[in-house]
Amino acid sequence: MTTTPLKIGFVGLGIMGAPMATQLIKAGHQLYVYTRGKIPDHIAESSATKCTNARGVAERADIIFTMLPDTPDVETVLFAEYGIAAGLTKGKTVVDMSSISPIATKDFARRINALGCDYLDAPVSGGEVGAKNATLSIMVGGDEAVFARVKPLFDAMGKNITLVGGNGDGQTAKVANQIIVALNIEAVGEALLFASRAGADPARVRQALMGGFASSKILEVHGERMIKRTFDPGFRIELHQKDLNLALASARSLGVSLPNTAIAQQLFSTCVSYGGKAWDHSGMVRALEKMANFEIGQKP
Repeated sequence: MTTTPLKIGFVGLGIMGAPMATQLIKAGHQLYVYTRGKIPDHIAESSATKCTNARGVAERADIIFTMLPDTPDVETVLFAEYGIAAGLTKGKTVVDMSSISPIATKDFARRINALGCDYLDAPVSGGEVGAKNATLSIMVGGDEAVFARVKPLFDAMGKNITLVGGNGDGQTAKVANQIIVALNIEAVGEALLFASRAGADPARVRQALMGGFASSKILEVHGERMIKRTFDPGFRIELHQKDLNLALASARSLGVSLPNTAIAQQLFSTCVSYGGKAWDHSGMVRALEKMANFEIGQKP
């Protein structure tokens, strides 16, 4: 338990936010929380104080974290009538750990700075498992002194914590991360589908590949999901779609072509057309299987 407990706000207690907030409670901090839906029982029964809106969180806490689905959600929570900005006083810090637009993030930071407060964008990678195990990778954009002040709180939630640059750069790093993850899921799906259709045992193929240059976290975790047909999230396809939309929109504005990212997005869209927006993103393989008229593990 920490020797310097802080007054921490946390807005957004979903699949990722709830375990992240739990880590801060475990570290001994006093939390003030608000979420749009029902507060998870284990947080409601903890030392955390429930607030009626985001403004109430900001009024009580010195450092306020947000973990929300998309850019419009963050803007609403920050700047609506009963949002965080309405409860801020000079010297407080806002840390957005959502995965949202880098361009919008820079605007949000300017608006919070104008109130005499600090702002960090700190999106994460590692999924629900990483949040529960406090092993998240955290990509941070903002002032170095503010980062140093908040880092002990990041340490309670993650292991690989990097100050990438100024505001917006953390979000840019997260978009890059999501490009790599999507393309790796697609590659693992193709490989295991090919192996299975050719008559090989996909589980043993995966085991063999884990010992070579093709080894990856995606092959380890999502390859197993594909073989065992366990597509409960995890990280929902609709959220990964949102991240790839950010990648493709940003790429267009930069004049950069991301052809394979576009293909991955189309595969996700195929999954959604089959009712799969809430599948784990490893479920992308189902789009490949539809085109092949064959499922991994099926007998050729």
